[in-house]
Amino acid sequence: MKKTIMSLLCASLLLPVSTLSADEGEQPLSVSIQRLSLESALKVTQGAVAACRKQGIHIAATVVDRGGHAQIVLRDTLAADLTLEASRQKAYTAVSFNSATSGLTERFTHPFSVAKVDDLIMSAGGLPIAAGGKLYGAVGVSGAPSGKTDEECAQAGIDAIVDDLEMAE
Repeated sequence: MKKTIMSLLCASLLLPVSTLSADEGEQPLSVSIQRLSLESALKVTQGAVAACRKQGIHIAATVVDRGGHAQIVLRDTLAADLTLEASRQKAYTAVSFNSATSGLTERFTHPFSVAKVDDLIMSAGGLPIAAGGKLYGAVGVSGAPSGKTDEECAQAGIDAIVDDLEMAE
């Protein structure tokens, strides 16, 4: 009886591997990942800072690539130091979930949920940067009196380049 159970268990473990091997020839050997140029990432952060400045608010804005690595960070003159890390974490969270961080605030409230992973912050102000069905990265903004304003400034930064990204497709 034990031999039969072990045989079935081993066979069931090998089944997914053999299925993957059969499809291997149809899969590409590499994938292309789109990234923002330095100039495009700079336009996003400058657009976010400018939008908040119009409201008299000094913020930090961070653009991360698809891997969540910081590409550009701008901190306005009077923005607090803590806005640097918060903006990076918002951008990292937005790209990790390909979602606005404002939509994640209530999603992970259980004690051992994914929100406990380092560098994730479930607070409004992070937005993915996407165009033509492609995810390019994300922008995070921190320093405004509310996350809603952070997100509005982040959107203004994206708006500074999204048409160009769409046209490039």
